[in-house]
Amino acid sequence: MFEVFLKKGKEKAVLQRHPWVFSGAIERVKGKPANGDIVKLLDAQSRFMAYGFYNDQSRVALRLLEWDETVAVDENWFRQKVATSVEGRGYVLRAETTNTCRLIFSEADYLPGLIVDKYADYLSVQILTSGIQNNIAVIIDELQRLLQPKGIYDKSDASSRAHEGLETANEVLAGSPPPELVYVKENGITYGINIAEGQKSGFYCDQRDNRHLLAAYVQDKKVLDCFSYTGGFTLNSLQQGAASVVSVDSSALAIETMRQNIELNGFDAAKHTAVQSDVNKQLRRFKEEGQTFDVIVLDPPKYAPSRSALDRASRAYKDLNRIAMLLLNKGGLLATFSCSGAMDIDNFKQVLAWAALDAGKQVQFINQFCQPEDHPVRSSFPEGEYLKGLLCRVY
Repeated sequence: MFEVFLKKGKEKAVLQRHPWVFSGAIERVKGKPANGDIVKLLDAQSRFMAYGFYNDQSRVALRLLEWDETVAVDENWFRQKVATSVEGRGYVLRAETTNTCRLIFSEADYLPGLIVDKYADYLSVQILTSGIQNNIAVIIDELQRLLQPKGIYDKSDASSRAHEGLETANEVLAGSPPPELVYVKENGITYGINIAEGQKSGFYCDQRDNRHLLAAYVQDKKVLDCFSYTGGFTLNSLQQGAASVVSVDSSALAIETMRQNIELNGFDAAKHTAVQSDVNKQLRRFKEEGQTFDVIVLDPPKYAPSRSALDRASRAYKDLNRIAMLLLNKGGLLATFSCSGAMDIDNFKQVLAWAALDAGKQVQFINQFCQPEDHPVRSSFPEGEYLKGLLCRVY
């Protein structure tokens, strides 16, 4: 096995079992490991520290897997990690009203660079590191053994693959290709999921609990769902008796799928208006038209992919929330989210305080949103806590 040596003084994070080692912390490499090889990490005194995936093209040069030198990171190791992850989703998998969830969540499940989502009888996989790519055959075999899905689809089209020297992929890995729409249930609502052409792995199951929580506030209210995608918050609002829902998204495919989902569930289409538009432009248009709402949902894409982008992202979040606050009726509710791992909840609250000040509004934080149990946060990897949100009452 190839050996990688840390610089002196760079041991702390590894000893605390953080799974990332950046290229700048590496003193030297003994041999010439290929990208994705499993290597042995040693400290400056040649003492064992961990095993991990190596990649000299990535800023994260090592993604650590195992801290016990006596444990072999072999086929059985990967099978056990997959099985443990699936077992940990047992509560969600047994739910009668939900048959979609995240089965494997990358570093949080000790499989860095692997995302697996379950959509009814199909699995959607994202492979984001060369190490997982090298071991995907055994992972797929174990998923088939445990779950017997009709098909497993590779949705590895994330731009981050380029940092690992990987090309994008969109193909069937096992079984049958998914139909154009796979129908899933979440909290008793049926959704048509386009795995092959949809965003990310096909659906945002990380908002499952938050959609359900917010729906308790919308009865007889006028709701605006921004970045609505295929209608998660929209459908929950219609189910819980919202007076009307306006959904805004830039994707024509998402809008059409949302309309189909409304019809599929037998909700009153007359209460719903879909607008295909850039959200920021549309919010300003609503302001010019004098429109107001009782509840507004803001669930934007990731504005801060890294800490270096945090200042720019904070300005974008502030402006987005400021204009939304101006569209709320007095005492209205703003459910606002950030899926940027670099934006922690305290920073997010500060951004909203700035937005309120600029809008001339008073804001109360009355509830807090987070990612559900199938998106766990590993204690040694706080970066995995990416989704946060606040329910605000705006005066």
